[in-house]
Amino acid sequence: MVSTASQQVSVNELINDIEDDDDRESRPKIALYQPNDTNGLILELPPLKTGLTGDDLRKTAYEILLASIGGVRGLPLPAVKEKNQVKKSKFVRKFTGHISHKHKHQSSQKPDLGDLLENIRTQMEIPEAMDWLTRHSLLNVSVGSGGKRIDTLLIPLELLCTVSHVDFPDQKAYTRWKKRQVNVLEEGLLNHPSIPMEESDHRESELRTLFKELREAEGLPSALGSAQRSESLMAVRNIVLSLAKRVSREDQIEEVCHWADGYHLNILLYGKLLCAVFDILDEGKLVKDTDEIMELLKFSWKILGITQNVHDLCYTWVLFHQFVLTGEEDLLRHALFHIKRFSANSQQSPQERSYMKTLRSCKEGADGSRELTFVESVVLPIKQWVDKRMEDYTTSFTNASKMDPLLTLAVVSGTLLGDEKAQSGITRMESAAETDAVAKQLENYITSSAKAAFNKALQEVHIKCEKANEHFLALLAVAIQTLVKKDTEEFGPILSRWHPHAVPLCATLYHNFYHQQLKPFLDGVSILTDDVASVLSGAYSLEQYLMGLNMSGSTERDTFFYKDEIEPFKVEEISTTLMMHWVSMQVTRVSEWVDRTLQQEKWEPLSNQQQHGVSIIEVFRIIEEATEQFFSLKLPIHFPVMKSLATGLGNALQIYSSRVVNQLGVKEVLIPPPPGLTRYGKEVFNIKKFTKKGISYINPSDTRNSGQLNLLSVSKLCVRLNTLYFMLNQLKILEGNIKDLWLKIQPHNNNLGDTSDTEFPPNFDLTRKLANDSIERISEFLGIKVVFWDLRDLFIDGLYKGGVSESEISNVITSLDSVLGQICETIVEPLRNQVVLGLLRASSDGMARVLLDGGPTRFFSQEDALVLEEDLGALKELFEADGEGLQREVVDNLSSRVKKIVELYKMDARLIIERLRGTSNLHMIEMGPRKDLATENDEYTLLRVLCHKMDSEASAFLKKQYKIPKSHHKRKVET
Repeated sequence: MVSTASQQVSVNELINDIEDDDDRESRPKIALYQPNDTNGLILELPPLKTGLTGDDLRKTAYEILLASIGGVRGLPLPAVKEKNQVKKSKFVRKFTGHISHKHKHQSSQKPDLGDLLENIRTQMEIPEAMDWLTRHSLLNVSVGSGGKRIDTLLIPLELLCTVSHVDFPDQKAYTRWKKRQVNVLEEGLLNHPSIPMEESDHRESELRTLFKELREAEGLPSALGSAQRSESLMAVRNIVLSLAKRVSREDQIEEVCHWADGYHLNILLYGKLLCAVFDILDEGKLVKDTDEIMELLKFSWKILGITQNVHDLCYTWVLFHQFVLTGEEDLLRHALFHIKRFSANSQQSPQERSYMKTLRSCKEGADGSRELTFVESVVLPIKQWVDKRMEDYTTSFTNASKMDPLLTLAVVSGTLLGDEKAQSGITRMESAAETDAVAKQLENYITSSAKAAFNKALQEVHIKCEKANEHFLALLAVAIQTLVKKDTEEFGPILSRWHPHAVPLCATLYHNFYHQQLKPFLDGVSILTDDVASVLSGAYSLEQYLMGLNMSGSTERDTFFYKDEIEPFKVEEISTTLMMHWVSMQVTRVSEWVDRTLQQEKWEPLSNQQQHGVSIIEVFRIIEEATEQFFSLKLPIHFPVMKSLATGLGNALQIYSSRVVNQLGVKEVLIPPPPGLTRYGKEVFNIKKFTKKGISYINPSDTRNSGQLNLLSVSKLCVRLNTLYFMLNQLKILEGNIKDLWLKIQPHNNNLGDTSDTEFPPNFDLTRKLANDSIERISEFLGIKVVFWDLRDLFIDGLYKGGVSESEISNVITSLDSVLGQICETIVEPLRNQVVLGLLRASSDGMARVLLDGGPTRFFSQEDALVLEEDLGALKELFEADGEGLQREVVDNLSSRVKKIVELYKMDARLIIERLRGTSNLHMIEMGPRKDLATENDEYTLLRVLCHKMDSEASAFLKKQYKIPKSHHKRKVET
């Protein structure tokens, strides 16, 4: 390098800077990050006996890197800074505590070798002066090596021979430097050799003596010390070169000068090189030139005996250690990537396996000496550090996502360590054995963490119990359930990826821990107190929750894990008897209340907005009171007990529905029996009663209590209907409340899972069906009562009496319209059409009764049929109400029977007779009333139409064929 003195700082000024940097190393550094807990996170390697420090290793590692690069690509000298730049650099270093980054590569272009070396020097905190001296000395060594590559030489020895005290500003700095080089030689060749020397080999003792003389030479007078130093170095050269040429790497690495025989020193040095990828200003981040730096570090692999697998494991350690220091999770992910790659590739090559077997060391400990493989030396402390956190993961990790990569690292580490123990030199651990080992590892984590969390909960509940007025076991059950929920919801999904039954195992452990506390209490329970109720409730709820978690680990129903390890609490056996007795008393109380309220019911609407009776309000008040008390007893409730309550309540409501409708009596007593059949006669005679055997006329008013029926007004019947409808709505609410309360206190009740929606709540569907049947019966009763009782004189007995012109249907329609008004004013909207439908059906039946069984006072001509048709249309229009009433299709369907009868009256008598002759059993036609619907060819209908038809031919046919007597009723005939 050629430059002018005016432009460059002298070499002596650069050398003077060494002292400043050495002093800086002795001063305490300013920590950029608060370090995390690294206790126990130490490589399982033999200790360095010579006292080499981390700074010593870092500087030596940098020297090895320079030599390895110089042997392959040539070693450039760094540009020497101007003096003012050097002074500024010193000032910045003293002020900030860091090496200046002024020359750190900032370009987006790929850095060249000089830029990369400058970046590495900066990250490794190598003083610029020392860097310059080392490069300059290595170049001198290369020039004097007779054409040998630098990386084939024994670097510490060559530096000792090349660098003298005149290259340092004072003797102190030189002594420190020389001591480091000698210690490196001794540590690498003597203290932990991979090929031990035989007892007859005196080279080890000779070397130790020479190293001692080298250290003592600095204390001798100048001339004597220089002579001893030269003699010692020459003797050392002769011995160490022979040691360095021994083959110890199983041909895995090209044979070069094995300057460090023991691999553990090489690993420590390589680790220092790998630390160059961490940003000195942000130790949790990788520098942007990490990939380029890694490529450059590969030049040191031959000297240090590094392979790709060794690199992956070393880099895993460095990344993980830096993660622990900084807490930066990206570093953990990088570490996980490299250890996985090592796990996948470490045993693929026989040559690699052979080389890895040579990387062993002995570690002295409290239990004596242990021989460790390279994998064990690196992975064991990582796993131990992770194990410590995983054994109490609920406390160690506030966020389960932070546990995920560490758990993966623990599993991979455990697998690697298992492989190391299981290896017979060739094969890895079998897949099944590896799976079992991982499961066992996870079980240990879950067990230890659960026990730690439970013990912590015990302490917290004891403190809380002193202030709260609740039993300790009740509070503990709540605390454990909260703890388990957090454990399984946050950590369960992650643990289950490695152990399929992680959640069931967790639930089983907490179940057994709590049972140890609960069992003495249960053994002493004899009476029900508030404390007993709260403990039983809490214990039952906890057990159901834990059992649900236990079975959640399988896709198959009723699969129970760890069954032999769980002893049930058996809380149900204690509580069921107490609950059943309580339910029985409550059901009896509700039934008695139903009787009392119905006896007092007047069937008057509560208000214009509440058109139901007061009794149902009282009944549901007592039911809701019983239900709330049931679910607030703080006792574990089984489905049979709850079923008993629901059944009892349902039965009470069924009794209510039945009595509401049974109070009305039967509808048949409202309908008078039909009069006897007669035929039309032209003559006018005095009224003469004609009685045929089996046919009689009875007045219904003679056989019933008309006063009682008259009390059953339309409005009171509507109130009954409204009350039953209100009951249906309240029943739905009650059913929902019971189900919600049941699910709330029994979220994991297996018995509930065995019931279908139609069975829950029990018997309520039967109660609902009976209420709907009662509504149907009352609606039908209301229609029949209006038509056949309230309007009997006007409709059944009076309509068309003496002829269609004598008694028109308009009066009937007016009365029916009034009734419809009462119905619409009183009935609730959802029941309106049903009640109106009952009235329409009764009106159609009444019309058919008039036309078919009208007695001797009703006869119709063919011309009358047109009037009948018009009257039927008017009746239908009343119920259709201009589109606001019943649908036309419904009205047409229910009035179709009457329409067919009217159609028969429009026909000629001869045609009707022919139809009647064509029917079977002509002489066996029943003469009494019929309930089935008429058809055009129905014998019953055809016969009665002929009886009421104003036609001589029909009368003659009836006289001859059926011996039906002639009517003796006068009828006014218009001419």
